[in-house]
Amino acid sequence: MGDDSKLDEVLYPEIETHQNGFLKVSELHTIAWERSGNPNGQPVIVIHGGPGGGSQPAYRRYFDPESWDIIQFDQRGCGQSTPHAELEENNTQASVSDIEVLRQHLGIEDWHVFGGSWGSTLSLIYAIQHPSRVKSLILRGIFMCRKSELRWFYQDGASHIFPDAFEPYREHIPSEEQHDLISAYHRRLTSDDTEIRRAAAKQWTLWEMATSYLFPKQDTIEKADDLDFAVAFARIECHYFLNGIFLEEGYILNNAPQIAHIPCVIVQGRYDVVCPARSAWELHKVLPLSRLRIIADAGHSMGEFGIAKELILATDEARQHP
Repeated sequence: MGDDSKLDEVLYPEIETHQNGFLKVSELHTIAWERSGNPNGQPVIVIHGGPGGGSQPAYRRYFDPESWDIIQFDQRGCGQSTPHAELEENNTQASVSDIEVLRQHLGIEDWHVFGGSWGSTLSLIYAIQHPSRVKSLILRGIFMCRKSELRWFYQDGASHIFPDAFEPYREHIPSEEQHDLISAYHRRLTSDDTEIRRAAAKQWTLWEMATSYLFPKQDTIEKADDLDFAVAFARIECHYFLNGIFLEEGYILNNAPQIAHIPCVIVQGRYDVVCPARSAWELHKVLPLSRLRIIADAGHSMGEFGIAKELILATDEARQHP
C-alpha cells in the first residue's frame, strides 16, 4: 500500500468550501480566504507555511467537518491573494494584522489556531499579540526563525544530511557569494530580470521540497517546476528571512509568558531537517500547558503518516473541549 493510501486512512474525506471571498487589507494587498466544514462548528484558523506557500485543499482534511468551522487564507503575495509575489507591505506584522481583520470580518470572537513550519511561527506570534483570541494552539514542525535555524537549513547543517540535494542549491550561486546564500538568493529573487528570478526560485524551492519528507516524494519535489508557485514561495520566504522576519531575535521564546495559559499541542518529526526538533523542545519547555509529541519515523511534512495521525488526534481532542 502506498504512502498516500495509508494517509487516506487517517485523514477525513475531501470536502469543498461553502464560502470564499477576497478581503482588501491595504491599498495594495487583497487576501483570499475560504470556509469549509460546519458553519456552526468550532472555528479554527489554518495558517499555511512558507511564508509564501499558500493554503491547500488537503488542509481541510485534518478536521472533522461535522465539528469544525475550517477557515483558511492565503497570506500576502501568494496563492490567490494579490498582487502575486509582491514584497512591498509584506511582513510579519502585516500578516498578524490580516488574521485579526479576517477574524473580525467573519464575526468570530475567538478561535483555535492550527499551523506548521512557518505557520507555527505566525501562529505563535499571533497568539502572543492577541492571546484573548486564541482558544488553543495546534502546531507542527516548530520554526522560530532564529539565526541558528536559518543558518542550519540555508547555509550549513542540513547540507551535511542531504549533500546531494544541497549541491545544486549552493552551486547556483557563484563561489564568491556562497558564504551567505540567503543574501545571494535574495539579490537574484528581487532581480529585474524575470529569468534570473525564476531560475533562483526553482533552485530555492527544489532544496526545500527535497528535504521535507523522511523519504523524499517526487510529486513534492516537482512543485519546484510550477514557477508561479516557486517564485512566490522563494521570493517571500527569502524576503522574510533576510529581514529576520521583521522582529527581534528570540521574539517567540522571550514573549512565551504571554501565552503560558493557552493549551498547546506540538507535533514534531524526529528527523525533521527543515525545522529540527530542538526548537520544538525549547518551545515546549517554556509553555507549561504544552504537550510535545515527537514522531519517531517522520520528517517535516504534515503529509507524513505519523504526523498526520497525531494532528488529527489533536484536532479531535480539541473539538471536545471548546
